[in-house]
Amino acid sequence: MHAAQAACDHARVTRTTTPRLAIIGGGPAGLMAAEAACAAGVAVDLYEAKGSVGRKFLLAGKGGLNLTHGEPRARFVERYGARRDAVARWLDAFDAEALRRWARGLGVETFVGSSGRVFPLDQKAAPLLRGWLHRLREAGVAFHMHHRWLGWSDGALRFATPQGERTVAAEAAILALGGASWPQLGSDGAWVAPLEHAGIDIAPLQPANCGFELAWSEHLASRFAGAPLKPVVAHWVDRHGVARSRQGEFVLSEYGIEGSLIYAIGAELREQIAERGEGVLKLDLVPGYDESALASRLAAPRGKHSIGDWLRRRAGLDAAKCALLFELTDKSTLADPAALAAQLKALPLHLRAPRPVTEAISTAGGVRLEAVDENLMLHERPGVFCAGEMLDWEAPTGGYLLTACFASGRLAGRAAARRLLGA
Repeated sequence: MHAAQAACDHARVTRTTTPRLAIIGGGPAGLMAAEAACAAGVAVDLYEAKGSVGRKFLLAGKGGLNLTHGEPRARFVERYGARRDAVARWLDAFDAEALRRWARGLGVETFVGSSGRVFPLDQKAAPLLRGWLHRLREAGVAFHMHHRWLGWSDGALRFATPQGERTVAAEAAILALGGASWPQLGSDGAWVAPLEHAGIDIAPLQPANCGFELAWSEHLASRFAGAPLKPVVAHWVDRHGVARSRQGEFVLSEYGIEGSLIYAIGAELREQIAERGEGVLKLDLVPGYDESALASRLAAPRGKHSIGDWLRRRAGLDAAKCALLFELTDKSTLADPAALAAQLKALPLHLRAPRPVTEAISTAGGVRLEAVDENLMLHERPGVFCAGEMLDWEAPTGGYLLTACFASGRLAGRAAARRLLGA
């Protein structure tokens, strides 16, 4: 029987006197916690609200499963922003190289792409997940599908099941319930209410790795939605008042902008909007020229060329960059080479709001790290650990999200096992 589709194995639950650990959530963090706990010598029951585990993991693999990133450790850790120090401790025992070795142990070789991102050779998630679930099943993990966690009742775990509500007495538990993005796949943030009821400090869930809204004209929204802008350099002022910049690419959308460059600085933009009512980016659309050289090129006689053709010839702008420039620039600036050069080097974008959390790739906020100890156990509920995206940290796309989810699950699984075994 395939583990992801297995019904409750109640016989297995009652036959053993080995200390049992309940893990709630069948994403990468929960599955890694199960593997670590089993390896340490405890029995594991894994509960999942959906009919199969790893649904978001499989979705991540549709465009090529980006497992981790190959950049140096110091830069890797910086991607976790304000929570870098805490996440670095998780990574001490299971970092990007350890994740690649783990995948190799499941028969999945990986490679580092030109961007530094690490993928399985076949770029697929399903073979890795199948092998992993087979190994977990062989190790004794009991999978319980269609069990939606509701909270606690007199210390026992409460679950909604197709047969009605069920309570489970657990000696220790790991919550790995995800964030609130892609709720149709299981991570819907419903765990916030029971945890808050239990007195756990929760940072509000917010969209991360998401697009941002601008007020486009119908012309731009209808004709250029989906068009990439590359390369560009984004300039902004961070939360400490420091001027920052980053080169990359992003995509125009019907509602505004999205894509890897925006995801990488999304936390700063989200904070700007919360504090000031808008986020401001200034885009360098022509990073290959300095402003004075660009102004000189644009001062040459245009002749019979259209402004769009002239910008293509003299500044290297494609149709999407031209459309964005025309959207945000008045006619007098377009007619003045010096002013136009300045606009091309610092085109202002005024961002109104992030897209809803249900559309985001991941979630910021969650169980505050101050609410857990160094082993991710809740101070207010000894014996209950948290792992993965439901904790209050975030990272851009590029493999950083998955790596930290794996690492936190492994840390929580080992710590829960030690507690159960009295080690």
